[in-house]
Amino acid sequence: MRLPPNSIIATRKLTEYLLTFRARNDKSLWLAKAGYTISNWEQLEQDLRQQVLTQNAELDETNQYGMVYRIITQLVGPNGQYLQVVTIWMIEHETGQTKFITLYPQ
Repeated sequence: MRLPPNSIIATRKLTEYLLTFRARNDKSLWLAKAGYTISNWEQLEQDLRQQVLTQNAELDETNQYGMVYRIITQLVGPNGQYLQVVTIWMIEHETGQTKFITLYPQ
């Protein structure tokens, strides 16, 4: 199944979580290998829409909040480097909206 191309990707999720260094569970240094930084966070959002949301999603689980989907694919960064990624998305029961939850290395 394909998730909607207009799925919600919260700016704060990209700028304050994925692309900001964290002492624990940091993803910013890993994303930087492909050229993603806080200064080009819009590129990460665009690439998630164009490279990830165009792939098939698999149902991972259903919980009290919604149906959780997983997309495993390659993400080609702005510098041409490939990252093998797992992305997590949720279709909320309450709103029916599809939201980006996180990504991490495959």
